[in-house]
Amino acid sequence: MIVAAGVVALAVGVSTAGRAASGVETAQMPVLPDDAGRSTVQRMCGTACHDFAFLIGRRETADRWGEIIEDMSVRGAPGNRQDIETVVAYLAKHFGRTAPATPVPAPATPTPPVTTAPPVAAARATVATNANGDWPLAGQNAAGHRFSPLTQIQPANVASLQLAWKYDMMRPGETLAIAATQGSPVRPRMSQLTPLVVNGRMFVTTPFSRAVALEPETGKEVWSYQIPEAYGPPGQRSLAYRPADGTMPATLFFGTTGGYLLALDAETGTPSESFGQRGAVNMRTGLGDGFPQANYGLTSPPVFYKDIIITGSRVQEQPALGPEGDVRAWSALTGKPLWTFHTIPRPGEPLHETWPGDTWQNRSGGNVWGLMTVDTDRGIVYLPIGCVTYDYYGGDRLGPNLYGSTLVALDATTGKPKWHFQTTHHDVWDYDLNAAPVLVEVKRDGRTIPAVAQATKQSLLFILNRETGEPIHGVEERPVPQDGFTAGERPWPTQPFPVKPPPLARATFTPAEIPRITPEHTRLCQEMLQRDGGLRTGGLYLPFSERPSVMFPGTLGGINWHGPSYDPSLGYLFASTMSLGEVFQIVRDADPTKMPMVRRYKFWDEAKFWPCSPTPWGELVAVNVNTGDIAWRVPLGSFPEMEQLGFKNAGTPLLGGPMATAGGLVFVGGTLDDKFRAFDSRTGRELWSVDVGAAAHAVSMSYLGRDGQQYVSLVVSGGGFLGDKTVPPSVMTFALPGTPAARR
Repeated sequence: MIVAAGVVALAVGVSTAGRAASGVETAQMPVLPDDAGRSTVQRMCGTACHDFAFLIGRRETADRWGEIIEDMSVRGAPGNRQDIETVVAYLAKHFGRTAPATPVPAPATPTPPVTTAPPVAAARATVATNANGDWPLAGQNAAGHRFSPLTQIQPANVASLQLAWKYDMMRPGETLAIAATQGSPVRPRMSQLTPLVVNGRMFVTTPFSRAVALEPETGKEVWSYQIPEAYGPPGQRSLAYRPADGTMPATLFFGTTGGYLLALDAETGTPSESFGQRGAVNMRTGLGDGFPQANYGLTSPPVFYKDIIITGSRVQEQPALGPEGDVRAWSALTGKPLWTFHTIPRPGEPLHETWPGDTWQNRSGGNVWGLMTVDTDRGIVYLPIGCVTYDYYGGDRLGPNLYGSTLVALDATTGKPKWHFQTTHHDVWDYDLNAAPVLVEVKRDGRTIPAVAQATKQSLLFILNRETGEPIHGVEERPVPQDGFTAGERPWPTQPFPVKPPPLARATFTPAEIPRITPEHTRLCQEMLQRDGGLRTGGLYLPFSERPSVMFPGTLGGINWHGPSYDPSLGYLFASTMSLGEVFQIVRDADPTKMPMVRRYKFWDEAKFWPCSPTPWGELVAVNVNTGDIAWRVPLGSFPEMEQLGFKNAGTPLLGGPMATAGGLVFVGGTLDDKFRAFDSRTGRELWSVDVGAAAHAVSMSYLGRDGQQYVSLVVSGGGFLGDKTVPPSVMTFALPGTPAARR
């Protein structure tokens, strides 16, 4: 196996340098009001939820508390459904606030009425094929380009785009909040899906446990499949299409939060009888058998190589022990298991020796919860692997913790590793990989190098030879701080930094950089800096302990799962980035035998969503992959209140990725001003925007309808880790006015 430069030392031994002394008073858990449910809150949140200490400093609506606690449960907080409901009711009573009325903005143009077809499978039909204008995978192709070859919509006419149709995922009588048995809302239904369009059909899954086929020109339902409750709702990004061949019909595959991989006939919406048990494979079987109550699911789409389907997983972030995050392959026809790649090497496997003693055993995390890509010509699948558990303390997992926070290239047929590149050694900052490793071509010195571009939460972009893992524009192992971690932690002495390009978002901060927008905002940020003896500030990989530190970027990135898009004609990679800091502080239990946990909160005014660092807070950045240089960067998003104060082009925090087209455009949403925008891909000039009613925390796509019209579609639901409002999820589809013939 070839190991990429800069990581060779990690394969031969484990450093013990950098043991840190504490010397700081232990932060204590706060006192909760004496009321029914307090013991459940203490049991569920006081031992595992890494935001416990911050929880009671907040004021949230019942819906938002439901979302927060449900997320903590997914990340490993102990408790059943009744416990979640009890905790939400308690927090809403003692730390609640009234939800403000949220006006729904009118669309740019009137929405044509959409007649919804009955929720039954349609008869098998033959539809027109338009392969060049289709969007069959989340990344458009197996390489993850998120690039449409269509050119009908261009910089000269994009300002005329208007809403063509809208499909509401929520049906009459359904509610946005997931029902709870005691009447307490638990979590709003949200979606981060990229719709697929193939052979004259659009396919989506919904947070209301449905898979649906639509007419891509009108949004009318063709068929609808209700997912059995026992399987759990579909993963919020998990949908993939495999075309028909001589062995099987065209098939939709998606995972569920309950740990099932489902297969549906793409033409009829009926379960694929040959796959697993009537179209379902229980992915929990064989993983985490000793942890039957632990969370296990599939939130992102599987990928294909020939007749093989390859899956990652969503597992807990805490506690440290639980289901493995292994990557597995299955027969796309039958669902039979084909191979398993152990993301934490077992005895006898390469690099197992980097795990001291039995620290590898039952270790959870190390999973691919983000998006994979495949080099179909070379038969290589690329895995962006997350960090191993527990995410914020590594005293019980000394060493580099391979393959945590590592890009791994596997032989797609056998699952055998070809090379790996670890982007964070001994990760205790939750800087796991999740963005798709985009396959690009680097033109250099008269030759073309097959490359893979891996974006990280740190906003670093590693461009590597996709056959060997060797850096193309250079990587340096640089010393990072060693002192100041909590007792028992042993950080790795160096971390890899690409020589080019520089970080794509803010990666440093000093107290002198607090912005002067309003006196109130400045005062809030200065007071936050003084908490708990004063926040430690600096650059990447700051130590943190009982004395808190503010990290740039925080655990949301930088760049998150939505990752970059790639225009192969320009050689530009486009990334939407966020510059939002996050405070980390170790909190120890009164019981010294228990593992230290972390308290985290965003470094911002949570009421206004204004960070405490200089603008821009959101950007769209273009990188020339041939040179490693930044081609252009522009602010992304704005706050109307700040505009009125004279602060223009501030950008906003964001979660949503770009999509590029051969027409010379980049489309992107995700910003907190609820806008969906188009930019000139050569210059970064903003050309068009529309208010879609909520932040579109997803990635758009484009396709050619059977009517010859180019469409751009986006899923909008808002909500999530930024705490912005949630609206009923919908597919919003835009097109130029008139018919293509009339425009010609």
